[in-house]
Amino acid sequence: MANVTDSSLTGFILVGFSDRPRLELVLSGVILIFYLLILNGNTTINLLSSLDPRLHTPMYFFLTNLSFLEFCYTTSSIPQMLYNLRGADKTISYPGCAIQLYFVLAFGGVESVLLAVMSYDRYAAFCQHLHYSVIMSPRLCGQLASLAWLIGLGNSLFMSPQTLLLSRCGHRRVDHFLCEMPALISLACVDTLLIEAVAFALDILIILAPLMLILASYIFTTRAVLRIKSAVGRQKAFNTCGSHLTVVSLFYGTIIYVYLHPADSAPQDQGNFPTLFYTIITSCANPLIYSLRNKDVKGALKKVLVGRRAEQEEIFVF
Repeated sequence: MANVTDSSLTGFILVGFSDRPRLELVLSGVILIFYLLILNGNTTINLLSSLDPRLHTPMYFFLTNLSFLEFCYTTSSIPQMLYNLRGADKTISYPGCAIQLYFVLAFGGVESVLLAVMSYDRYAAFCQHLHYSVIMSPRLCGQLASLAWLIGLGNSLFMSPQTLLLSRCGHRRVDHFLCEMPALISLACVDTLLIEAVAFALDILIILAPLMLILASYIFTTRAVLRIKSAVGRQKAFNTCGSHLTVVSLFYGTIIYVYLHPADSAPQDQGNFPTLFYTIITSCANPLIYSLRNKDVKGALKKVLVGRRAEQEEIFVF
């Protein structure tokens, strides 16, 4: 417990890419641009979904949840990341590290389950289309979204304290630019076999199980799409499914690498770059792949922009 007390007073040092100052300078600019795009894209989707009745469907309900999730996830990690990249000060307070660890772990778990829920929605749309509106009722949609949030937040509520309470023997240098669970576990000076085994078991439930459900749902969805007689209809369906699978590949490919191998088995950069990828690239790609290239969303955006322009012209004439 003494080590925990020491850390609570001194905090941690997020090493990140501090041995490469030029890389840090480049990354800070790139990350800032991506962060602004993430905020703008996800805020736009949430506003459009609330303003346009055509987007009040199960698919866009889940997309709104995903957009809000990405907004929260990046905001919980990127500002601190930018602060550390742009200056000599690499420290983060113990409470700040604890808060960041909790939310990064929680939002990652929520997204994993939410992507599985969204794949089930697409399965119901293509394979049970005659009963889709009955199956995906507003009540069930709310329950599925709530389940995703409860699983992610609950997992983090259990694992974050276990990670932070590990004895570190005064070690403060975290070989990462975030307070992420594998990096903090590798900092411990005690046997971490038990906590790694528990984390691995939970990761199977929260990462691999949803991934298996997604793959199974898309197998059935693909079979249903191939039975569509219209070539245009098949192409549209494959475009939708392809977009979803692109997001799934980006997210699960990197998060499995980060969380499902031993905490001390890879060099620093091999842990930093995958985390940077799914924190920045995936979060930026989600609104573009899922929504902003969608015909309904484009129509809603055009409607809002035209309406605003008409209001401005009316005010000017008056």
